[in-house]
Amino acid sequence: MLALHQTELGGPEVLRLTELPRPVPRVGEILVAVHAAGLNPTDFKHRARRIFLPPPPLTLGWDVSGTVVETGPGVTLFQPGDEVFGMLPYPHGAGSHAEYVTGPARAFAAKPAGIDHVHAAALPLAALTTWQALAETAGLREGQRVLIHAAAGGVGHLAVQIAKERGAHVTGTASAPKHDFLRELGADACIDHRTEDFTDAGERYDVVLDALGGETATRSVDVLRPGGVLVSLVPGAEDTPAAAEKARVRAIVMIVEHDQAGMRAIADLVERGRLRAHVSGTFPLAEGARAHELGETGRTTGKLVLTVR
Repeated sequence: MLALHQTELGGPEVLRLTELPRPVPRVGEILVAVHAAGLNPTDFKHRARRIFLPPPPLTLGWDVSGTVVETGPGVTLFQPGDEVFGMLPYPHGAGSHAEYVTGPARAFAAKPAGIDHVHAAALPLAALTTWQALAETAGLREGQRVLIHAAAGGVGHLAVQIAKERGAHVTGTASAPKHDFLRELGADACIDHRTEDFTDAGERYDVVLDALGGETATRSVDVLRPGGVLVSLVPGAEDTPAAAEKARVRAIVMIVEHDQAGMRAIADLVERGRLRAHVSGTFPLAEGARAHELGETGRTTGKLVLTVR
């Protein structure tokens, strides 16, 4: 099979289309013929430096949508020919940027029939992150107010939709040209992060979802009501925990986990027309390096996806 592979850490130029052995599903696993695979910021970070994974050689990618080719011993939920989508176990299950990939059967769910593989592949990691952060970790409920940083990004634009589905009042930060996009998704208010300071709005939130970390996390504590929750997807500054304790709020750093129940909840939202991924660009697997270059600009709206079949 062909895979977007790297033998060293570095910039997008280290990615090469490489022929590798097709994997064989082990106990509890399925072999998936990849139709499309989403890109996420964590792909760019792991390509460039060691974080969680061992040193290269590596094939990255956690998002996948495709067709089951073979099942390993003990698998009962899927059979060859089934269309599935899912997130491979993060971080050590990477490998979806290839023509075939194996993963635990219970990391996958049936692909919603109403969307194609490209839009299905854009969902898993970002949507699971949002679901686990808002619905499960923060317990976001109807009538609460939530602030979503980087609301037009991969996680952010899905978070706006999931928060609205749960009945929350949603404020998102993004550059002004993206505000119409956020309003179309259901955002109630928008803040231009280039010209406005979100701490000056006089608003207090029950939940803040922070994909930026650093000082943004610490400053987000100041806009939470007592008892509120800050869920950061990357570490905050050193003073974030102390600031949270002083303000009587919870500050949590969350790492997404593969989760079939979560994938089924996401599929249900898609099937009911309550959640959609915005795909701003697609690239064939052979042009994966170019996709990384674009993604690393940090200006992408929604998601980028690699097309394989």
